[in-house]
Amino acid sequence: MSVFNDGNHLNIYIVLGSIVLLAIIVFVRYLVFSSLYHLVFFNWFKTRFVNRFLHNKPWKKKQLKKEILWSMISGFIFALFIMLTFILNIEGYTAVYTELDEYPIWYLFVSIILVLFLQDTYYYWVHRWMHLPKIYKYFHLVHHKSIHTSVFTAFSFHPLETVLQALVIPILAILVPLHLYAIIAIITLMTISATINHAGVEVYPSGRFGAWFKKWVIGATHHDVHHKKFNYNYGLYFTFWDRWMKTEHQK
Repeated sequence: MSVFNDGNHLNIYIVLGSIVLLAIIVFVRYLVFSSLYHLVFFNWFKTRFVNRFLHNKPWKKKQLKKEILWSMISGFIFALFIMLTFILNIEGYTAVYTELDEYPIWYLFVSIILVLFLQDTYYYWVHRWMHLPKIYKYFHLVHHKSIHTSVFTAFSFHPLETVLQALVIPILAILVPLHLYAIIAIITLMTISATINHAGVEVYPSGRFGAWFKKWVIGATHHDVHHKKFNYNYGLYFTFWDRWMKTEHQK
């Protein structure tokens, strides 16, 4: 079914229906994954990870309800931008490709790393901007009301902040050649990373390898400091911008 009618104009009913369906899929997917993640580490394997919990107090139901509500709104906004990207692709404005032989197979993996780097760079500077005193209350305050973060904090944003985060999706689709598999991988990594960083339990390994890995990749401990100390650890996936700009907390 085409999103365009016979006059080559957008079929508003199909577009709106698709946005609603996408919003439901995005939100339910996130809700199911986050809930399972919480169950795995805080219920099923609690005894193995209890020493890795970053908080001792239970979450308040009021906080969790608010986080889920904000996350539902975020899901709708992300769906809007996904639909926008889809329409731009139909119109030929994006660099998205579907045939694997259009680019070397190694580029598939390089494109994922490139997008994560670009997204991390974009978010670091937008994040710092949102922490400016005159800006903070309009964008980022909602997210920081969760000091004791949970799996549902991951996408608990004010709608204006969600727009800033989702805006990068069509921009990158226009600028960077991406296979459909790469897009799926990136969206999946976004969800996994956000959940890991807010869940309140450190799941990355300890030891020599773990120390090296956590030196460069952001995990729950690193991001938990941001929610507690506020003016440190702004990165999204990696620590290099915090290191270069001297905003990494020396813990």
